[in-house]
Amino acid sequence: MGIFDKIKHAIFGEAKAAEPVAGSAPKTEPAQAPASPSAAPSPAPAPSPAQGKPATGPAAATVDIVPILDAAAKKSGQKLDWRHSIVDLMKAVGMDASLAERKELAAELGYTGDSNDSAKMNMWLHKALMKRLSENGGKVPADLLD
Repeated sequence: MGIFDKIKHAIFGEAKAAEPVAGSAPKTEPAQAPASPSAAPSPAPAPSPAQGKPATGPAAATVDIVPILDAAAKKSGQKLDWRHSIVDLMKAVGMDASLAERKELAAELGYTGDSNDSAKMNMWLHKALMKRLSENGGKVPADLLD
């Protein structure tokens, strides 16, 4: 699991993990099937195709990152500015925010600049992470996507 995936899982957690998994929808469908045996074949096909596309259709399931990250920052007991700092964001979700971890994240996200210029890389990383979270079903405030 890459660093971006760890961050995404830490933020989206159970809410996002339950949505895109096709296996979770059929579990609820069979539970309803015994209650009305004649209706079981009809509902099962409809949710399966809809559940198969959440990765490409962000409108299917979005997770508002603001309250999750605000709560995580508060829970940490530190004064963390996750809205502007990649280091603080990583600390808020309980991750190692070392330069080595940030360089690895930068490589994952396609950073082509000088990774030894940590200030420039950190600013790029924060914007790239917000964009990638948005692309993966996160509801990210517009001011954080610019």
